[in-house]
Amino acid sequence: MADTLLAMEKIQKQFGKVSALNEACFHLKKGEIHALLGANGAGKSTLMKILSGVYEHDGGHIVLDGKELRFKSPKAAKEQGIFCVYQEVDTAIVPELSVAENIMLDTFASGRNLFISKKQLNKRAKEVLLELQSAHISVKKQALELTLAEKQIMLIARALVHSAKIIIFDEPTAPLSVHEAERLFSVMKKLKDQGVGCIFISHRLPEVFEICDRVTVMREGKTVSAQDTASTTQDRIVEDMLGAAFTNELGQHDKKIGEILLKVSSITDGNKLHDVSFSVREGEIVGIVGLVGAGKTELAKTLFGITPAKQGQIELHEKIAKVRHPGDAIKEGLVLVPEERRKEGLFIYESLRINATFPNLRKFTKGLFMHKPSETAFADKIIKSLQIKTNNTETPLVHLSGGNQQKVAIGKWTSLDSSVYLFDEPTKGVDIGAKVDIFKLIRQISEKGKGVIYFSSEIHEILGISDRILVMYDGKIVKEFSRSEATQEKILLYASGGKEEHHEREKYPVSV
Repeated sequence: MADTLLAMEKIQKQFGKVSALNEACFHLKKGEIHALLGANGAGKSTLMKILSGVYEHDGGHIVLDGKELRFKSPKAAKEQGIFCVYQEVDTAIVPELSVAENIMLDTFASGRNLFISKKQLNKRAKEVLLELQSAHISVKKQALELTLAEKQIMLIARALVHSAKIIIFDEPTAPLSVHEAERLFSVMKKLKDQGVGCIFISHRLPEVFEICDRVTVMREGKTVSAQDTASTTQDRIVEDMLGAAFTNELGQHDKKIGEILLKVSSITDGNKLHDVSFSVREGEIVGIVGLVGAGKTELAKTLFGITPAKQGQIELHEKIAKVRHPGDAIKEGLVLVPEERRKEGLFIYESLRINATFPNLRKFTKGLFMHKPSETAFADKIIKSLQIKTNNTETPLVHLSGGNQQKVAIGKWTSLDSSVYLFDEPTKGVDIGAKVDIFKLIRQISEKGKGVIYFSSEIHEILGISDRILVMYDGKIVKEFSRSEATQEKILLYASGGKEEHHEREKYPVSV
């Protein structure tokens, strides 16, 4: 194609014995906004890291402006006009420097124009911000004074100053408000008009249909489709991303679901969460599913009192529970296994025994002293019941695998007779064997009449473990499914901000 700016053909990448990319392809035209989509682990990040010089490809070809290239470093990619704007903008800026100095940073790094005056520096920075319709950003301000949205504009300005041909936008709207996202889209359209090729990575399908000309979908390291957004639908994109439906790993289990145990009414945290309401019954596992940034972790932390609710109420056993602190939550019968187990759920350098008994020290205390035999006996019980791979209760957790650490993070709460268990991404970073053990443990907890809330972005896991499923998007619960109603396609559609399309007329949801 005459207007092709970039062609990545049959790209291969191995990490040890694992194939991350298997003949993946991606094409970008000049002046095009092109979405790159795929579920977690599809290979899109690896492909973009190859394009931006973080990794070298093992096989295949990269052709930019008709010339075959291989990027051995991010600096080499930038020299060819390839720049990235990441969700975590703070990793790419120097906060103490001015806006102008940050915009011109790559000029200093290249060794060119080392003696440019501050007046010239500010003038060039102002010119490029004006091009981006962002002249309101003062070039003399320190970068640390800017909002997230303004920092993103500053990084785009840095790319333009150095004649960017391609800008990769990796989840750029995740931390932005609707108004800030609209401003970013306006800037992207300006870049498009200037002939810059934009690659847009996002989990939010309405944004893809609003801003992108074409969409490429990856799955399991391969490119499975590439088409114009005008000629496809959200449902088809979801189908391409997921492939054949996963089977429910746990299958159906007959068990008794009792009375309402937990009732959450109109919870708002003043930041991410907006008017969240739901209930959990005795013996029920409620799956709360959403993509990154949907508000799942914020909801888990609010229910556990880490970030108390500004509005709304929590009822346990038909009584209002005042949860202003995790200590309050534990007394009320709520416990949390957090997503970041190493930072928030465990004393990683202490022994398995100390971690296992910490939540319920009174149970293992005689007078003023800890009763070590009782501690050891309980830790031994956890090791056996959860099949933790260690034969010593004194083993520091840092020496255990991620899956075994997670088993300890869950098992430690079993010394308390809690009513509701909150699990935030409990299988993150663990192997399939540990996942099955964790699923079994969660199922056993529910079979004892306890309530379980399982927060996850892994849709097939939610389908496998849950009795009822709630979908979160942008800090709200947007859809509820029974286990029999839920499918991967429906969940992903709502989790991406879409709505089911009716056959009478096709429509493309737009964020407003």
